[in-house]
Amino acid sequence: MKQHGADFKTLQGTAMQQGLWGLFRHRIYNLAMLRQDATAALIVSLLLIPQSLAYALLAGLPLQAGLYASILPAMAYALFGTSGVLAVGPVAITSLLTFSALSPLAMPGSAEYVALAILLALLSGGCLLLMGALRMGFLANFLSHPVMSAFVSASALIILLGQLKGVTGIPLQSGTLQTLLLSFYHGMGTLHLNTLLLSSFFLAFLYWARHSMAGLLMKYGLSQSAANLTSRMAPMLLLLVATAGVAFFKLDQAGIKVVGELPIGLPLLQLPSITAEVLLLLLPMAVMISLVGFAESVAIARTFAARRRQQVNSNRELLGLGVANLAAGLSASFPVTGGLSRSVVNHDAGSITPMASILTGLGMLLVLFFLTGWLYYLPQAMLSAVIMVAVFSLIDWKQLPYLWRYSRGDALAWLATAMGVLFLGIELGLMLGVMVSLASWLAKNSRPHVAVVGRLPGTEHYRNVQRYDVELHPSILSLRIDESLMFANAQEVEQRVLDEVGQRPELQHVILMGSGINHIDASGVEVLEQLNRLLKEQGVLLHLSEIKGPVLDRLKLIDFPKHLTGQVFLTQHQAMQALS
Repeated sequence: MKQHGADFKTLQGTAMQQGLWGLFRHRIYNLAMLRQDATAALIVSLLLIPQSLAYALLAGLPLQAGLYASILPAMAYALFGTSGVLAVGPVAITSLLTFSALSPLAMPGSAEYVALAILLALLSGGCLLLMGALRMGFLANFLSHPVMSAFVSASALIILLGQLKGVTGIPLQSGTLQTLLLSFYHGMGTLHLNTLLLSSFFLAFLYWARHSMAGLLMKYGLSQSAANLTSRMAPMLLLLVATAGVAFFKLDQAGIKVVGELPIGLPLLQLPSITAEVLLLLLPMAVMISLVGFAESVAIARTFAARRRQQVNSNRELLGLGVANLAAGLSASFPVTGGLSRSVVNHDAGSITPMASILTGLGMLLVLFFLTGWLYYLPQAMLSAVIMVAVFSLIDWKQLPYLWRYSRGDALAWLATAMGVLFLGIELGLMLGVMVSLASWLAKNSRPHVAVVGRLPGTEHYRNVQRYDVELHPSILSLRIDESLMFANAQEVEQRVLDEVGQRPELQHVILMGSGINHIDASGVEVLEQLNRLLKEQGVLLHLSEIKGPVLDRLKLIDFPKHLTGQVFLTQHQAMQALS
């Protein structure tokens, strides 16, 4: 099928909404696309080797679980997801949430712990599929930007401190901020100097590569895109150098911990034993991982889709991520989601369609079969360094002063989430942030902005009397309500109207200007009916103007316009002309 220009772009975007199947169904995929996807897959596969091992370490699982999590889940998402760029696999936040959920229940790395991780992935996949079937993607909206920003920043700090055990050799007790700091303080006597020196080199190189390598490469004539891509591949370069260095100098005999022998090939597909008690213990964290992972993935997918003038189907994303997590559980790994760093590399390397994820999974499969033996001497300190440098960029403390200037409610939600995660734990911290965010929203809506409005001279526009020099009519009171009428604010609106009416003994008409009302619930309707009755007793007629169509339709269902003492006007100016 040969199509060109805008028509082809439109058809490609439509096909992408249906996932990889859509591309084949519409016969859009071709050899040129395959070459670009294959190039991107090769580069992402190289990046995934150190990343997947590092995130398995963070999750408390055998390191090969990170490789498993990068194969079948990526392929499963490619078949059902709608983003051509999103790279699904293990990420820092879901790895930390996995460890937080399972470490109180079993010894990290044990067979029981692995079985629980498999069950957690399956539960997360089931939650995502259920949300997709019920079209419940909106639930992720309860994780507001301030809450997500604080959650990610505080979690990144916990991850950062937790990895000190890998770069210093000091055993740390995982948990809250105070637990980590106290265990680090009490364990300082066990500091392993060789590990610290080697880790310092790893950290310095990775930090330099992230912030300065691209600029240096550009000075030597490399293009900006090629330089950025090369700098992001620095962990793979360091993996090769570190592994060779440890093997050549026999640093493992000097106390440097190495990865050791990794099993070759995929594990047998398996299902863990399931009991009602274990399900009840894991279900809350599975729901949390589903919501956080979905919110993070959709945000990344939408960002890249906007750059390419494409769209992301949220409900299809729930399906894609759900199937990916089921695949993770069946391949003896742990919950997965879309990763930002890999998606950036995937985009910069030229990925066009989800086929890149299929090829990435195949690439990791080749690694698992043919390259695991070469990773024997890979120092674990390097994996900790990879995690620390990756999550350091996630900490964004500048959000708090910005939010404090813009919205105190959002700032309090950010602060509650961050402090909760740091001092109470990840689950309680996120729940606290959501509750504070909802409480702030309710507090704001319980005090709606109600303005007395008048006409700007010589126009048909009506504005707040406290902001503009306007014309008023002595027998008419016009009030603009700038919030939806609901249970939280209905009584406040009623009292404001009655207060304004009480100050004007000559009043004959009250016009409620509803341009800012998007919804009226049962409590709001009750207040309107009561105002209509009370004003009638005082000889004042109640009118409505600029009521939005959907709101007026609902009022008509209960015949409110028929009971109204006044009229419903299309515009405020029309109302003023008729009544004055």
